[in-house]
Amino acid sequence: MRLRVYGRTERLAEVGRALERRGSARHAALTPGISPEHGLLTADIDGASADTVLGYLRAHGVAQDDITLSRVDDIAPTAAAHPAASLIWADVLGQASRNARPVARYLVFMIAAGVIAGFGVIYANSTLIVGAMAVSPDTLPVTAICAGIVAHRWRLTARALLTLTVGLLGATCLAAAVVTALLRLLGGLPAGLNADNSAVSGLTTINSATIGVALAAGVAAILAVETRASAAVGVGISVTTVPAAAYLGVAAGLGQLSKAWGALGVLAVNVAMLLVGGVATLHAQRRLVARGVNRGGGEDLVGQLVRVALRVLRVVRLEVRSRQRQAQVAASWFVLAHEDEPGHH
Repeated sequence: MRLRVYGRTERLAEVGRALERRGSARHAALTPGISPEHGLLTADIDGASADTVLGYLRAHGVAQDDITLSRVDDIAPTAAAHPAASLIWADVLGQASRNARPVARYLVFMIAAGVIAGFGVIYANSTLIVGAMAVSPDTLPVTAICAGIVAHRWRLTARALLTLTVGLLGATCLAAAVVTALLRLLGGLPAGLNADNSAVSGLTTINSATIGVALAAGVAAILAVETRASAAVGVGISVTTVPAAAYLGVAAGLGQLSKAWGALGVLAVNVAMLLVGGVATLHAQRRLVARGVNRGGGEDLVGQLVRVALRVLRVVRLEVRSRQRQAQVAASWFVLAHEDEPGHH
C-alpha cells in the first residue's frame, strides 16, 4: 500500500524515520513542497501494518485530511514478497460509513429491483427475479451493519440498519406492491393469480435452507466487500433478501395479508442470519490481525478463508439454481391449471 502524508518537513522526517525503524514502512521518501516549511512523505507499507501506521500518525498530531492511503497492485516478484493483508480495519470502517447512508442512488436501485422482482413474482419468471438480485445493492448496508457491531459503533449500526430497512421495505417491497396494485386495478394480472402460484411461494416458511443459505451469504458478503468483489457476488447475497421482499410486496398488493406476514418473517430471519454470518467472519478476521497472524504464516489462514468463501458462493449458486427450478415447476403448474379455462387456447 502507498502512504502519502503532508505536513511540516521536520515532523515528517521524524515520522518517516520512526516508521522505518519500527519496520512498518519501506522506501520512505520526503519531497519538499512549494512552501519550504512543508513537504510530502511517501512510503510503502504492508496491509497488515496499515492500522498501526494510521494510529501512530494520529497519535503524533498528523491531521486526518493530510493522510492518504491507497492500494497499489504490485507485479512479481514484489507481489510475492509482500502479499496483501486480508483485512484493513480503517478501510472497512471507511466503507461502512459511506455505505450506511441512504443516498438517492441506492434507493433508486432498490426501487428498480422491486419493480423487476415484482414482475418476476407475478409472471413466475425466475430470470427477472435473478436480474433484480443483480440490481440490488443491499449488500452494502448489510456489511456496514456488521462493521458497526464489531467496532461497537452503535450510531453507525443504527444508520446502516435504517438504510437497509428503508431499502428493503420502503423501496423494494413498496415498489413490488405498487406494481401489483396497478396491474390489479388495470386488469393486467394473470387470470387466477394468487401468492401461492408465484415463483417464490415457498418464501413464507422458515426451514434449514433459510438459515443455512443466509449464514453462508453473510460470510460471502464480508469477504466480497473486503476484496472489492461485492458486485460479482451480489446476486448470491441478494438471494436471501430481494425475492422475499418482492414476494411480500406482491402478496400485500393482492390483499393476501397472511402470506405477506409469512414472507416478512422469512425476510427478518434472512437478514438476522446474514448479520450473524457477517459479524462472525469480521470478528474472527479482526482477532487474527490483532494477533499479528497476517505476518509470516498468517497468509495460509487467509488462503483458507478465501477457499471457504468460494465454497460459500458455490452453495449460494446451487440455491439460486434450485429456486429457479422451483419457479419453472410453479410456472408449469400455473399454465396447466388454466389450460381448461373457457376461452383458453
